[in-house]
Amino acid sequence: MLRRFIIKTEVAPAYYVDLLDFILKYFSADFQDARIVYDRLIFSLEDPGGVISGEVKVGETIEIILSYPLNLEEKVERLYDDIFFVIQLFEDELRKSTLYFAWVEGQDIIPEKPSSLSKRISKVLFGSNLLLLFIIFLTINIILFILIGLYAVVVIFLMQFAIILLADKIYAVMGEWQITSRNPLVHILMYQLPGRDFKFFREVIGDFIVDIKKEIYEKSLALGQSPSCELGREILARYGFKCTPLNEKSKVINVHGLVKSAASKFGIPTPKVVVSNTMLPNAAATGPSPNRGLILLTTGLLTRLDDEELLSVIGHELAHLIGRDPIILFSIIFGEFMLRLTVLLPIVVMAPLVYIIFIFWLIFFVAKFFEARADLLSAIVIGKPDKLAMALQKIGYGRLRFESGLDRIFSWLFWDPHPPLYFRIRRLKNLKVKRVKSPLLESARDVIGGFIDSIRFF
Repeated sequence: MLRRFIIKTEVAPAYYVDLLDFILKYFSADFQDARIVYDRLIFSLEDPGGVISGEVKVGETIEIILSYPLNLEEKVERLYDDIFFVIQLFEDELRKSTLYFAWVEGQDIIPEKPSSLSKRISKVLFGSNLLLLFIIFLTINIILFILIGLYAVVVIFLMQFAIILLADKIYAVMGEWQITSRNPLVHILMYQLPGRDFKFFREVIGDFIVDIKKEIYEKSLALGQSPSCELGREILARYGFKCTPLNEKSKVINVHGLVKSAASKFGIPTPKVVVSNTMLPNAAATGPSPNRGLILLTTGLLTRLDDEELLSVIGHELAHLIGRDPIILFSIIFGEFMLRLTVLLPIVVMAPLVYIIFIFWLIFFVAKFFEARADLLSAIVIGKPDKLAMALQKIGYGRLRFESGLDRIFSWLFWDPHPPLYFRIRRLKNLKVKRVKSPLLESARDVIGGFIDSIRFF
């Protein structure tokens, strides 16, 4: 058997051999006859069932070629997953010493924000269709109930309903750039530097980063041209900083075009699009209806994914819009709140902590149905389940590795509206794109089945 895997990479040419060496060192105890020849790593892996012969070739894309006996199919899948993890690990290390410059024509020029703790918290609060934010507000009702009695029910309801109606406005505030048909493109330059050079830039030239961005903008986009690595290198040199072509990467993403394409496939108007200039990879969608939808993307996501992967992620977010998931989840949570104050009150009084832990887990478990449906709808409508699976692997490779170190049951027990990554990726890879009568029921069955399987293997 012979299998080929293709992975789009952010790695600049200067680090091709370093990447191969990184892989070789990671697998030094497993590979036999391993050697680097120019732009490729050649190795073999012995197993009681036979020998796997492999080759990793690096360039604009990374090509992994594995030759093996048919009985080692499962072993090859695990080997590919391990190599994929190591590649993502190497790219993450590179990102720590990469200069990112991003622009949108006609929009403010601002520096790129690192994935700081405050940003991470904001994405948690406002991600997942505001589910966690709703639950936080419901927790606050305990205080309000003590202070104003039954009026707290009305106050909490109005607060949550206002969030639903104004969700698109909330998300719009989180994005620095508005993307429209008149300025559809996001332009990104990347300079992957040795750690010493990166430190020098941050300490000596970092204060001038907005000036550098403005100068590049004025000599490119302001004149109707796309920013180039060569122009960036020339301007950086004037500030006393030298880069080489081998350390450079550039990217232009037609963000509005991708969102418009995905929306047309779903048969809905193109939602508003905003971009947050942060390196934390994230995407979200919200709005009270598809006609008032909004998509938020980050530059971190735009740098990591190719166009087809982005299209599939956008499809996932649009599926939340057409399903009106925020309103449904709001109804579920508020319904539980009312039951808590009435029918279920005796149980709450007897075991409040047990009740809260269980009911919140149950709400998050039900929310997994909607996330699984969004995956399914993106796969059906966009038609690229393999690309969505690849996007999930790239974004969540660390969590995927964490899940693999747990008994599967534990990955289902977290307060998280998303099903475990291993489940989502496996489901997408095994999916035969088809029309289904009820995507939500199909997804609920899959999620419940995945949870039951995890119990069986416990």
